[in-house]
Amino acid sequence: MAKQTSQFRFFKSRHVPELTVLRAAMSDFRYDPHAHDEYAFGVTLAGRQDFFSGGRFHRSPPGNVIQFNPGEVHDGQPGGDSTLGYVMAYVSPAQLEAVFADAAGRASAGRFRSRDTLIQDPALRDAILELVRLVTQQVGSRIDQEYALYRIAGRLVQRAGRFQPGATAGRPDALLKRAKDYVLTHLEEDMSLDDLSQAAHLSKYHFLRLFRQQFGMTPHQYVINCRINAARHALETGAPPSEVAFRYGFADLSHFNRRFKRIYGMTPYQYQRSVTP
Repeated sequence: MAKQTSQFRFFKSRHVPELTVLRAAMSDFRYDPHAHDEYAFGVTLAGRQDFFSGGRFHRSPPGNVIQFNPGEVHDGQPGGDSTLGYVMAYVSPAQLEAVFADAAGRASAGRFRSRDTLIQDPALRDAILELVRLVTQQVGSRIDQEYALYRIAGRLVQRAGRFQPGATAGRPDALLKRAKDYVLTHLEEDMSLDDLSQAAHLSKYHFLRLFRQQFGMTPHQYVINCRINAARHALETGAPPSEVAFRYGFADLSHFNRRFKRIYGMTPYQYQRSVTP
């Protein structure tokens, strides 16, 4: 078996809670479709970044910004023959709510969602790269990183022209949200499709069709994705990978390793070593 040459390195901010940065070089790896529970702000540095998100296929050349809202399903791979180099900052919604609200001058803007995924914007790119520099090089203070986050949020709000809160959820959206909430509160339990469809008050068939249409993945894929995200946070607290695998319902450590690597490019143990002192 050929040795994987792609490289992934995660950096945990020492100053801002729930801020993590990834620096990656990809040549022989592709991500499975997945979603993060954080905002993700990235810049393509070299090569070309190809990915599917929001019902569209995207190609990002060097200098482009990629932005994912929490819960947005996407995959990713190098485009062409060149090695793909990129950076990505992951920030929890709780960390950004006040920043978005302040940047927009409206409390309701805390739930801001960008309408654009692939963005050509030098000011936004420079703000993201500055945040990445501060975290990866462990320089500056808390206020420096917070100001970089404020620049990112402010530019996104400015690009939107004016803040437009999400439309009131219709009945299908509200019902599917019940199922998603059920998943998040039962991650350590053995869930069935019947459990999820009943939580949404929908027939199993109707639930499956609506869920995949709305979120771009099956309910089973969503459950695995949420368990991986929760497992990642548990690893950051120092919990042993074998214990985390058992807690979140993976058959064994090998199964956990495979699932985790398809989303984060490295094993749980490697990730834990990269983000903990």
